[in-house]
Amino acid sequence: MVTDAQVRLLRRKIMEKKTQETAAAAAGMSIRAARKWRRGPLPSETRRPRSWRTRVDPFSESWDSDVVPLLVGDVHVALQATTIIEVLEERFPGRHDHGQLRTLQRRISDWRALHGPQKEVFFEQRHVPGREGAIDFTHATDLGVTIVGRLLRHLLFQFVLSFSGWRWVGLAFGETFEALVAGVQGALWQLGGVPEVLRSDNLSAATHELKKSGGRVLNDRFRAVLDHYGLTSTRIRPGESHENGVAEQANYRTKSALAQALLVRGSSDFVSLEAYVEFVRGVVDKSFNRHVEAKLALERERLRPLPSSSIPSYTTYHPMVRRWSTIRIGARVYSVPSRLIGHSVEVRRHPDLVEVLYKGQLVAQMPRLHGPLEHRIDYRHVIWSLVRKPGAFARYRYREELFPSITFRRAYDALRSTHGDRADVEYVRILHLAASTMESLVETAVSELLDAGKPVDYAAVRAIASPQKPSVPSIKIGIPDLHVYDRLLAGGAR
Repeated sequence: MVTDAQVRLLRRKIMEKKTQETAAAAAGMSIRAARKWRRGPLPSETRRPRSWRTRVDPFSESWDSDVVPLLVGDVHVALQATTIIEVLEERFPGRHDHGQLRTLQRRISDWRALHGPQKEVFFEQRHVPGREGAIDFTHATDLGVTIVGRLLRHLLFQFVLSFSGWRWVGLAFGETFEALVAGVQGALWQLGGVPEVLRSDNLSAATHELKKSGGRVLNDRFRAVLDHYGLTSTRIRPGESHENGVAEQANYRTKSALAQALLVRGSSDFVSLEAYVEFVRGVVDKSFNRHVEAKLALERERLRPLPSSSIPSYTTYHPMVRRWSTIRIGARVYSVPSRLIGHSVEVRRHPDLVEVLYKGQLVAQMPRLHGPLEHRIDYRHVIWSLVRKPGAFARYRYREELFPSITFRRAYDALRSTHGDRADVEYVRILHLAASTMESLVETAVSELLDAGKPVDYAAVRAIASPQKPSVPSIKIGIPDLHVYDRLLAGGAR
């Protein structure tokens, strides 16, 4: 059977002044067929649609009586052909089987196209230059990116101009208010202007639920951010992610481009977060932004100017340091230096960092907790008291936080097997040694002992990690008294 592609190739060769024999050979058809299809309609245009069946309909007896009533009652179009074929097998044993499933699927599809319920219509929108920017978070852990061999669990924040398609991407570790503000401001200042509208879904960082009506409205903090930039917020209906289609499609395309770029790179491992962010933005600029420069120039003409300055992308708290040497920020617990117990401190919670200040001076800094993690205890903050009260270690609420690495956990397990109840005292002294010297030196010493099968205790670890330098005795020789010699000589003369 001659295809449309063969006929098009034949006619192109003839237009190139090739002989009929050469054109027929190039198109893969005989000379006789070439004479037939040299002009006129294409093969597909000459075929009449078939309106008759070529084999017996296996559902002729059960379609109207059994299948159609099931389809009519399926107002949500949820019933599948696999379920219907099972119903028919139960009602008419031996008449139907799963080998007829594909035929049933085609018949159901045709029936729904002609008699089924109306489907939801999506309305393609016309985007106006400078009017709208869409934002969204998307999970990106599935990209398999690692930082120095450790899997990076993260999200990507994306800002997209609806008209030009220009986009800005930032790294986030949770859909938090601080990450949202940092992302919006990072995009706007990189763009150099402000659109009229910011489009988003109902992010929990930007909205809160109305208890009576069940809807969601902007919270005061994010409304203040929008007011600072003169932005109007529009949001989708809950559960209708397609209404933020610009951002949703951008998320899919960006992650696909990153996945391809990682394959070309040959490795998903990066030396630092900064190197990974640089890679992401390089891919975005190369794959998307460089292709929309003309439309972006048109859009920038319609953008409004930025305000005189940005606003802090952190949230400030003023907790009191409790007697456990901890502070509570929201539902998370962080340890701080014990000398701050009883004092009020200023805490700045950034998207991925927590800073602790006392009277304007930075006194502590730690990674921000995300996800299911509820506490972060630095053993250096509490070990000075714990070494004086080692009995508190056994039932310390955050005891698992006092194992800086798996090596320290192995050391404690080894101590339990050799020292019994004395293990707590020995381990706390080892931990104190790590805080007093260098954790890496103590960890190396513990590893050497464990690998060599030698007993692990404080004295053995200290001998390797912090050996005592031999002391040189200080000898003081006084000035001799010559009168003693004089008396000695005088006595001898007598």
